[in-house]
Amino acid sequence: MDFGFSEQQEILRRSARQFLERECPLDVVRRQSEDSLGFASDLWHRMAALGWMGLALPEAYGGSGLSFVDLTILLEEMGRVLLPAPFFASVVLGALTVLEAGSEAQKQQFLPRLASGELKMSLAVLEADGRYDPRGIQLRAGIRGNRAVLNGTKLFVVDAHVADVVVCVARTRGGRDPEAGISLFLVDMHAPGVTCTVLNSLDQTQRLCEVSFDRVSLSLDHMLGERDTAWPVLQCALDKATVALCAEMVGGAEKAMEMCNDYAKTRVQFGRQIGSFQAVKHKIADMKVLVENAKSVVYYAAWAADAAAPEAARAASMAKAYCSDVYTRITADGIQVHGGIGFTWDHHLHLYFKRAKSSAVLLGDTAWHRERTAKLIPL
Repeated sequence: MDFGFSEQQEILRRSARQFLERECPLDVVRRQSEDSLGFASDLWHRMAALGWMGLALPEAYGGSGLSFVDLTILLEEMGRVLLPAPFFASVVLGALTVLEAGSEAQKQQFLPRLASGELKMSLAVLEADGRYDPRGIQLRAGIRGNRAVLNGTKLFVVDAHVADVVVCVARTRGGRDPEAGISLFLVDMHAPGVTCTVLNSLDQTQRLCEVSFDRVSLSLDHMLGERDTAWPVLQCALDKATVALCAEMVGGAEKAMEMCNDYAKTRVQFGRQIGSFQAVKHKIADMKVLVENAKSVVYYAAWAADAAAPEAARAASMAKAYCSDVYTRITADGIQVHGGIGFTWDHHLHLYFKRAKSSAVLLGDTAWHRERTAKLIPL
């Protein structure tokens, strides 16, 4: 395990930061959050031209063949600007699931189009009880001959309103073992019986949707991977997605900390810069410590996922539990550092606070991941 970044990775970080700060300032983020789609297609195509969609996909499928750690670096930079685009949904939730679970024919069919930016995807897991475990999968897929019929509803599907295809997690067989009988299906979002509704959520820089399946009939060719045995493969994809989400959270937390530091240097009260007061100094110093700790746990988890290390699942849950708390605390404390202006709509800090709250529950909240971490510790 190398604790430093390579020269290539540092170049990737610098070039990504320069591009995103130039093309996606927070004024643009605000405008896109008020748009019905929530993202600009021209920005999407420019990112695709840079090769970002296929960064971590094998060259055989139109990608660059870089590592998951490289993708983590890119996502950290996207988190700094609150990127209003379906990158996480398509490249992380969609592409990585196809890469983990798909047959060779399915990979050849979908991944090159994902890498080029032509195709957008998402992953539909969560249902009404809000569980990210096999017991929460109740959407039924009845198998009749060579076809499957899907009935049920998925909630909080990231950017499903702009997805062309959604990977739907469904139960194809019951039984005592909740992990058995779970299958994945590639569903065209324009197929008869599929309805997508954008939810009125706290964070409008990233849309969450309700997707309903009413007698959606699919050929079994649309089944992703093997029937009834999808849960272990899905869990691996979800662990990688969790680490990727943590990278976004760390980027956002660091940017919020920098905003607080800059404000403390320029805001004058009682004849002094507020950054000279011990209470403010300590608060910002605590933010820095939290950010550095969060980076360490995220990149450890990214390395573990890349290396398929035995502790990869535990590292992903450790990262999510910690980063959720860190991002929420830094943005909440940041509003206090800013005082009254931090509560105003015109100031950008509330955008980070809302993203922190939304990301904290996406892919499992802090309590769930702490419980999972405890179960995965070899005692």
